[in-house]
Amino acid sequence: MTEPTAPTGRPGAPHPDSARLADELTSVAGLLVRRLRTQSAGSLLSPTQRSALSRLDREGPMTTAALARAEHVRPQSMRATLGHLHDQGLVARTPDPGDGRQSVVSVAERGRAVLAEVRAAKRTWLTHALDTQLTPGERALVAEAVTLLGKVAEG
Repeated sequence: MTEPTAPTGRPGAPHPDSARLADELTSVAGLLVRRLRTQSAGSLLSPTQRSALSRLDREGPMTTAALARAEHVRPQSMRATLGHLHDQGLVARTPDPGDGRQSVVSVAERGRAVLAEVRAAKRTWLTHALDTQLTPGERALVAEAVTLLGKVAEG
C-alpha cells in the first residue's frame, strides 16, 4: 500500500488516496459479486428474481407495488418477476386484507429451500476461496475490513 498523500485543502474534496481506494473497492466488489452469482447459477433464477425473493425472505410479505419500490423497478417489471416466481412455486399470493384489489406476496417453503441452496453454494465457494487463497493473518485483515465496510455501508 502507498503512503497517504496530503489532502487537497478544499473543504469536502476527497482525499486522493480515498478516491483511488473507492475506485478499486468498487471494481473488486463488482468482481466478487459476479463470482458469487456464478456459484448459484444452477438455481435457474435471474439476479432480479433472486433479489426479489431474498427481500421477501428478509423483510416479510408485501404488495407488488411495495416490492417494486424497494427493488427500484417498475411495478410492471415486478409483476413479471413475481409471476415467474409464482409459476415455480417459490412465492405465494394472498388477498391484501386492507385492499381487496391487491395481493400480498410472501416466500413459499419451496422458495425458502431454493434461497438456502443459493446461499449455501455461495458460502461454500467463498469459504473455500478464503481458506485456500489467504493466510490466517490475511483472513483476519479481511474480517477487520468487513467490519469497517459495514460502517461505510450503514453511512
